[in-house]
Order: sequence, then structure tokens, then C-alpha cells
Amino acid sequence: MSFRLPWVLWFLLLVPAVALLLAYGYRARARAVRVFGEPNLVQQLTVGRSPRLRALRGVLLTLGTLFLVLAWAGPQYGSQTRVLKKRGVDVVVALDFSKSMLAKDVRPSRIERAKGELTRFFQELTGDRVGVVAFAGDTMEFPMTTDYAAVDTFLRDLGPYDMPVGGTAIGRALTASRRLLERARGAEPKNPEERAERPDQVVILLTDGEDHEGDPVAAAQALHDQGVKVFVVGIGSKTGEPIPTYAPDGTWTGYLRDEKGNPILSALTDQNEAQLRRIAQVGQGKYFRAREGTVGIDEIRTLMRGMKQAERKARRVSIAEDRYALALVPAFLLLLLEALLPEAWLRQKRGGVA
Repeated sequence: MSFRLPWVLWFLLLVPAVALLLAYGYRARARAVRVFGEPNLVQQLTVGRSPRLRALRGVLLTLGTLFLVLAWAGPQYGSQTRVLKKRGVDVVVALDFSKSMLAKDVRPSRIERAKGELTRFFQELTGDRVGVVAFAGDTMEFPMTTDYAAVDTFLRDLGPYDMPVGGTAIGRALTASRRLLERARGAEPKNPEERAERPDQVVILLTDGEDHEGDPVAAAQALHDQGVKVFVVGIGSKTGEPIPTYAPDGTWTGYLRDEKGNPILSALTDQNEAQLRRIAQVGQGKYFRAREGTVGIDEIRTLMRGMKQAERKARRVSIAEDRYALALVPAFLLLLLEALLPEAWLRQKRGGVA
């Protein structure tokens, strides 16, 4: 025998307290009757009233309180095997918003192509929670939600020139993704049924790979330690692509240039790609390289479908059986009987009515 809420058992101290109050009330009433007045008059006024009935009502109330507290504590006895299933996946999309993502080696540009595929990705989600980490040299976060339209609007309205700090900090983006997922996960559930239904968690990192600071592999390892899979999409050409620049009104003003006036080229080099592959490997995910007209979201969507199918496989868990009804029913009957039971016998007496 165990209890779902063992702390409620402290309320069993109310049972002797109720009994003592009833006993005190019985004695106080008896003293009041004795000092009321003329003995014959008192006897006529109290004819038919039974101390035994009053005591029986007290016993019923005390026992009813006892069983009510036991029912509240949630007694559990025995166990049964239940089939549990997970529901949905928690996904954080970490999207690179550095200025190099404006390059057009993936049409119409790296960033716009990624946004377009993410829009289709959100439209096909059912029940999964999604959060966003937009990053350049620093991060901007959108909390976990199932409001996919709100997530899509956040991404659509954001651009590389909106980021407060330039550069590319992949490690910082992965750390921010981990924080989002930690808040979504909450405290570790004690109930085995809740633990079994906790969704898998995934980070999708989309970047051109030009990391300028931090240790992204260590950040990926921290995600792996929490059971989070990291999928990585590398966007960009190996030969390099110039980075366009724009005026505040969106007018194209040329290309980003170095101190000598030469266009700065953004390329997904072998070194950068090796680091992205290492991030995916440590994160127990998979690396994808963007192709012409796509950035690899379709492949990730296929893998996530497989994860959902695996979650839907039945798993058997032994769960303690709730037996609160065994205490709640007697409590209800005892308290009902106490309320219906009179304090005096309903019968006619010579010389008066009881």
C-alpha cells in the first residue's frame, strides 16, 4: 500500500481533534441541560432525545472524516501494465542571420531560401513545439510554441541588418538552443508515465559555417548530454560568393569589400564544413549540404517522421493502481448517514410528542 500524496496523511491528526470537539460539545450540552431549570420541565423538553443517537452521529462524523482524508491522500495498491506513447517533438531552429547569409549562391539568397523552406516545414508540423534562435555575433530567441504562424512571422520580419552584433557565433546559438529546450522540458518528472510521454528534442542548425568565436563542438556535446539530437545544414559554395550590401530602404548598394576595395567572398570551406560535420556527429544527428534550390529541410523532415513513428511504438510501463474509491465511497456514505440521522426518536409519547 502506498499513497500518491503522502503529505496529506498529516491531516489524519484532524480525526482525534474532531472526536475531542464532539466529546467536549456533548459534555457542555449535558452541563447546560442540568443547569437549565426545573428538572420536570427539562425532562418534558428533552423527551425522546437519545444520547446514544447523538454519540452515534459523532462516531459517523469521525469515521467519515478519517476515510475522507485517506481518499484525498490517494491510496495505491497493486499495479497494472499500461501502453504509453509519446506525442510530438520539441524543435529549435537555429538560423544564421549573419550578413554572409545574404549571398546569392543559393537562390534567391541563402537566408531567403532557408526562410522559405522553414515556412513549408512549419506548415507540415502537427503537435510539435517549435522555438527559434536567430544568431549572428549574438542571439535573439523566440520561445517554444505550437503557434507556427507566429514563428513564421518572427522569421519573415527579421533580417541580417536587424541583428545587434555582427559576426557568426555558432557555439552561442547552440547554447541558447539548449536553454530554450531546458525551459520547455521543465523539472524532471517523478511519475514514470510523465517521463515516458516526454517528447524528444531536436536542434536544426542552418548556417554558412563561418564561425568566428566560441567552441560549437562543446556546445553540441552539452546538447547530446541532455539527449538532444543536432541536425546541421551547411549553406554556401566552396568557390565563394560576394556578400551584397543594402541601404536601409532595401536598395542594393554593391558588395561588402575589404580594406583594399576587393569584394569579400563567403565560402563554405572544407575546414568550416568539417566543423559542421563534427557538430552533427557529436550531437548524434546528421549533416546536410545545401544544394541548388534547397537547403536540406526536406531530408530533416523525413528523419523527424521516423522519430515520431518510433515514439508511437507501444511501450509497457507498470503503474500503481489508484484505489481512492475504496475510501471515498465509505466516507460519502458515513457523512450522508450522519447528516440524515436525527437526534431524537420520531415516535409518540404519552403526554406529548417526541
